[in-house]
Amino acid sequence: MKATLITGASGGIGKVFARRLAEEKHNLVLVARSEDKLAKLCNELMDKHAITAHYVAIDLIDFEADKRLYDQTESHGLEIEWLINNAGFGSMGDFARLELENEIEMINLNITALVALTHRYLQQMRTRKRGTIINVASTAGFQPVPFMATYAATKAFVKSFSEAIAEENRLHNITVTALCPGPTETNFFDAANIGSDAKNAFLKRGMQTPEAVVEAALRAVKGGKSSVVSGWSNYLTARLGNFVPNSIITRAVAGVLRPKFEEKRQIEQK
Repeated sequence: MKATLITGASGGIGKVFARRLAEEKHNLVLVARSEDKLAKLCNELMDKHAITAHYVAIDLIDFEADKRLYDQTESHGLEIEWLINNAGFGSMGDFARLELENEIEMINLNITALVALTHRYLQQMRTRKRGTIINVASTAGFQPVPFMATYAATKAFVKSFSEAIAEENRLHNITVTALCPGPTETNFFDAANIGSDAKNAFLKRGMQTPEAVVEAALRAVKGGKSSVVSGWSNYLTARLGNFVPNSIITRAVAGVLRPKFEEKRQIEQK
């Protein structure tokens, strides 16, 4: 059975992808850690759209989780024609003061799991000579971001990796697209333990809805684009690096965020 696999599907952009593609009659494999949320969403989409929806509750950070997920889809005879690598998380703060274990887990989820799943399912797509892969990057990946150093670097990897393999697979009738959203109305900032002051510094230009982000991704896939920035203001911000040196951008961002983290540190020390 043909299906679309979406990681990080229990909320935010991943959940909207699931609902949007269910409308287009995609059978789904939804992946996240929360079994209750996945089961509820699968039931909702099957009842509403008369599709088949499977779920796999798994933490993709775990050792060989990508292999176990792949083996499950294989054992159920599922042909993954669309792969949406959406699972990921961020952190914010002075890198030297952040928890090392959390930073390494972020790299493992945002990069290692994404690369592993892309490689595994790309083999099937090559054989069938068709397929679609959407890797969720971020506008943060267009330049270094002080106080979000690891997160921005992981998303820079996702963007570069996706654009490279998009060209490798262009002649195989496989579309690979890096989706680069800016601030979006999800629980990203809360999950990353980003304080309200620092959060507001990033949100002054407003947030997009996850629905708008997903629509931008689907238009890009239809147009065969290797990357897309959702939203004009995000696009202009992302392209700023083409004209302004990274040294100036990083100093400007740090100038906004450093006082907020210094104030937070001083409060914690009292």
